Amino acid sequence: MTKKVITIDGPAGAGKSTVSKALADRLKYLYLDTGALYRALAFKALKKNIDVNHPGELAGLCSVTDVVLKNINGKMTVWVDGEDVGEKIRAEEVGLAASTISAYAVVREKLLSLQREAGADGGIVAEGRDMGSVVFPDADFKFYLDADLEERIRRRCGELACRTGGAEPSSVSRDMRARDEQDTNRKIAPLAAAPDAVIIDSTSLTIPQVVEKILEHLSGASVSGKP
Repeated sequence: MTKKVITIDGPAGAGKSTVSKALADRLKYLYLDTGALYRALAFKALKKNIDVNHPGELAGLCSVTDVVLKNINGKMTVWVDGEDVGEKIRAEEVGLAASTISAYAVVREKLLSLQREAGADGGIVAEGRDMGSVVFPDADFKFYLDADLEERIRRRCGELACRTGGAEPSSVSRDMRARDEQDTNRKIAPLAAAPDAVIIDSTSLTIPQVVEKILEHLSGASVSGKP
């Protein structure tokens, strides 16, 4: 049975990662966090004091950086220069830098083939900002997950509180607004729902409710491996 490619796009804090992981688990598919690839490069750029707004410096970074996706026990992990970067790439400053470098063609070209190779055999839930519009334009199913800005800020504060023990709401709000501005107005692959994507507003929905909504759209398409 042919396994499908499912894409879930949307802005920061809309719940894409949690929903995508839960959906992949339900379907027994791989979960691909494409944002982690950009975060990995951004993490190294910040570590090496590279100007994330300078295309020449970014080109140099890309030429000497080895980014690899590894499937370890059914989980996609991102490795940079032989190191599993894991939680090191989850800081807000890394996310903002990732949004900045994703606007440059040299960065997107380096990572595009990695993403497409990961989904070549199907059986994948790919989460990001241009999965359905650019990376997998022929995906079998496309979803765009959104939520009100204030709700997204609240969720991110809660996420950071769990991870680091605290988060300043004003700082999270500033960073998220900056990311929204960068993601939606960049010239290359701006954040936008693909024309054929199913749009889901998760503002007042729980994660299980969003997953069920997606599964409703998938029902009858035999994506779960059941006859």
